[in-house]
This record gives sequence, C-alpha cells and structure tokens, in this order.
Amino acid sequence: MIRRFLPGLWWVLLSGCSSVDYYGQLASGQWQLLQAREPVAKVIADPARPQQLREHLVQSQKARTFASEQLHLPDNQSYRLYADIGRPYVVWNVFATQEFSLSAQNHCFPIAGCVAYRGYYSQGAARGEAALLKQQGMDVSIGGVEAYSTLGWFNDPIMSSMLGWGDERLATLIFHELAHQRFYVKDDTEFNESFATFVEQEGTRQWRAARGLAPIGSAALQQRDQFTQLVLDTRKRLETLYAQPLAADAMRRAKAAEFERLRSEYRRVRDSQWGGDTRYDAWMNLPMNNARLLPFGLYDQWVPAFAALFRQEGGDWLKFYAAVERMGQLPVAQRKAALRQLEGVGR
Repeated sequence: MIRRFLPGLWWVLLSGCSSVDYYGQLASGQWQLLQAREPVAKVIADPARPQQLREHLVQSQKARTFASEQLHLPDNQSYRLYADIGRPYVVWNVFATQEFSLSAQNHCFPIAGCVAYRGYYSQGAARGEAALLKQQGMDVSIGGVEAYSTLGWFNDPIMSSMLGWGDERLATLIFHELAHQRFYVKDDTEFNESFATFVEQEGTRQWRAARGLAPIGSAALQQRDQFTQLVLDTRKRLETLYAQPLAADAMRRAKAAEFERLRSEYRRVRDSQWGGDTRYDAWMNLPMNNARLLPFGLYDQWVPAFAALFRQEGGDWLKFYAAVERMGQLPVAQRKAALRQLEGVGR
C-alpha cells in the first residue's frame, strides 16, 4: 500500500539533534524539491512539454479548483506548481517495530511532532536504515511515497511521482494533502491520516458526482474494505498474542501462524467472494512482519468515525471541519473516546 508522508523539514536542523546526516538529507531533498517547482500554467502552455503531461495537469487544476471551492480546502499555491523529480517516489518511508509489538518506533520533529516512520529521499538510504534496524532485531518495512504535505509552510507542488496512476488518483492525492493543510494535530498520526483519508474518499465521491460520473463500483469498495478489515483483524489478534507470557520461540511460532492465517483468509475471500480478483496478491505474497501492518492502523483506523461525524454535521464541510478542530483540541484520551463513540454510531 502506498501512503503519504510528512517528513521532518529543513528547519529541524535547528533542533540540536545529533542525527546530522539524517537531517542533512531531509534539508537537501526538500531544497531540491523547492528548486524544481514551476507554475503549472507555464507547463501547460509550453508546446515543447509532453502532451500527456500537459493534459494531466489541465485535469489536475480542475480538481484543485474543486478542492477549494467545493470541499473548502486551503486556497493557496499548493498543487498549482509542478516539479519533475525524476524518480518514481519522492521519499521512502521506513517503519519499524519491536519483534513482538505493533507499536511503531516514533520519530519526533519540532514542527510536525512525533510520527511513526522515518523518511528518506534516497531509496538506498532507506534500505541502509532498514538493514541497521533489522540487525537490531526489529521488524522493518519500506514503502515508496508519491506525495507529502509540508502543512502549508511551503507551496507544495504536484510532483511527477503523483502522475502515474491517472487523473482521479492525482485528484485524490491533492484532496488528501490539502486536508493536512486544513487541520493537523501534533503527535497523533492516526487522527491526522484518518481525517485526511476520509476527506480524500468523500471528496473523490463528490468530485465524481460533480462531473456526472457514477460512484466508484461498489465491488471495488467492498474489496478494499474487506482487505483492510482482514489486516486490522490480524493486528488485533497479534496485539492479544503479544500480551501473553510466552517464551520467545513459542511467540515466534504463534506470530508466524497468525500471518499464515491472514493469507489463508485472504485467499478464501478472494476466491469465494471476489471471483478470483488478484489485485491484492502482490502485497499479500511479500514477507510479512509487524511493520508491514502499521500503515493500516495509521491511515484507516478512524475513517468510519470521521464519516459518522460528517453525516452528523449534515454533510456541511465547514461545520465538519469545525467539529474536527474541536475534537483535535481535546486531550488525547478524550479525543480517542470521542472517536470510538462516533465509530459506534457509524456502524
């Protein structure tokens, strides 16, 4: 699964942290990205640029206007600029957990707060970090990332890495990243990403409706939701397992059995309910560990709660955002309790 990432930005160099090399690559990568930006309108007007690129950017600006005018997302220069970064992903995330834990190894930054991953502008550097963590006995996963938000500190560009999956995917990325600019709670990745994922999903539904397109096929949505639920159920079983007083060897065997159960249940659902659709096979067939499950809890956990809140506010975006902001100001325990209550309402 490809997900978005908010990296520590160049000013974290001022934090006095000793990881100079890591922060140096963040500063260099962000600076290079800023330098590569150019107005989308300029690219569209240039007949020397590839026609397909220009057509993608024309469509992107329609979605960008819709985001501000209809979804009430920030109206600024973000995603009205373009940057050709010359690689498939802008950054690579490194997730890590202890061998018998689903708690992410967090990394904290002065502005963004604590997040559950470390990002690298070089795939080689990400692999090097992952290798070191594996030597320490950690469960590790690397994922390429198409886009990220700087929370409005810079005007974020449409990057060439965002164009590979078509115009609708590009629109969803714009909605998601602008949601981060609309509201962000420091030190609560699950809240932030679930909020942005809901805005992305509901925004895409409204964007399709505004263009007279049918809703995304219910079969595809059902498959996505079933797949996600299979992974979340596995997370819950593993959390219960890791709380048991088992010896390490017994814990490893039980852990491996849970991952095999996930694969078995996936194959059963795929073959009996999806007509053998193999869209998730590639993800499922890779080696499994705790770190590979982390994005599901981070990006999907509270989406049903935000959907319930949106309905509760009558589908009014401004009222919804105001309610999200009030919730975000609550102490973390009260915030999670409010989300759990909404999640129950949404079922």
